[in-house]
Amino acid sequence: MDTISENTEAFDSQVYCKDAASNGLAGAFTGNPALLSMLQGKLGTLVGRSSGYIESLPAPVKRRLNGLKYFQSKHAELENKFQEEVLELEKKYLELYKPLYEKRAKIVTGSYEPTDEEVALGKKVDEEEDREDEEKEEVDDKDVKGVPGFWLVLLKNHPQIAKTITERDEEALRYLVDIRMTYLDKLGFKLEFEFSENDFFTNKLLTKTYYYQDFAYGGDFVYDHAEGCTLDWKEGKDLTVVVETKKQRQKGTNKSRVVKHTVSSDSFFYFFSPPVIPNEDEEIDEEEAEGLDAKLEADYEMGEEFKDKIIPHAVDYFTGKALQYDDFDDENFDNDYYDEDEDEDEDEDDEEDDDDDDDDDTPANGEKAPECKQS
Repeated sequence: MDTISENTEAFDSQVYCKDAASNGLAGAFTGNPALLSMLQGKLGTLVGRSSGYIESLPAPVKRRLNGLKYFQSKHAELENKFQEEVLELEKKYLELYKPLYEKRAKIVTGSYEPTDEEVALGKKVDEEEDREDEEKEEVDDKDVKGVPGFWLVLLKNHPQIAKTITERDEEALRYLVDIRMTYLDKLGFKLEFEFSENDFFTNKLLTKTYYYQDFAYGGDFVYDHAEGCTLDWKEGKDLTVVVETKKQRQKGTNKSRVVKHTVSSDSFFYFFSPPVIPNEDEEIDEEEAEGLDAKLEADYEMGEEFKDKIIPHAVDYFTGKALQYDDFDDENFDNDYYDEDEDEDEDEDDEEDDDDDDDDDTPANGEKAPECKQS
């Protein structure tokens, strides 16, 4: 067993996108050449090293091994072709799904009322639940438009995504009117979040794009990176930061002053600012690498949840039906989007600091908070 385990480096350094949700994303970025190269150089212990076993094999065995490699390569070619055909099939059916998604969006926003026939057929989907509903007293409110809070409710019903939504986020997410997905011309997909006019940002559409590498391994495409978008926050409405106020007393005097500065705040909207892989020449230690890997894992996994589960089965998440069939892992998908405030654990004695901090970048009242940007 030792010999087998010592010679699995090439296999272990790959990642299967299709299995990322179940296997975690640590492997996803180990399979990313840029990050892998950086981590191998700085953290050599993260990737196994050859034991020398292959090199020690007799020449006839090495010859047979090369023959095996040929047949394995032919198998890989077929796997790649399989995955390409699967992707084309997914694109084909996405076009067939689109009319249903469009009708769903119109019902949610109130621009379309389902016909009596559509309602009757919908009731048959869950007959037992509908019979229970019919026994309850119905409230007739014709002034209600569409399905209020549809997307907010279903996102909060998703156990892992709910962890990223704060109370401050909820008010903004009430303006979310649709979530869509499209495939790219090259390998990857784009998520589109459409918002109605609101008090938080001027964007009508927030986007998140996930890219795969140009090759596949084991029949599955390998995740490469993600790109978000810039949120154009309205003045004082940036949900990703908060303004903290501290009182400082100058040394040698009895004078005190109030200092304000912005710090990062938990928010669902960090989803649109995905973590960035550092350049190979950037210094990064083991702890930072592990933290980056966790953030990348959570980021990719959330994108997959939107693409494969939330968008196709939005109604089932709204009603809670999807929770009966989905196997959620509480240990994964933590709130790794949140940038922890490095100043959070500062000693309260900072109140007595001298006025060397006078030139700090501290926004005054009403000053616009930094924008949430993604390069």
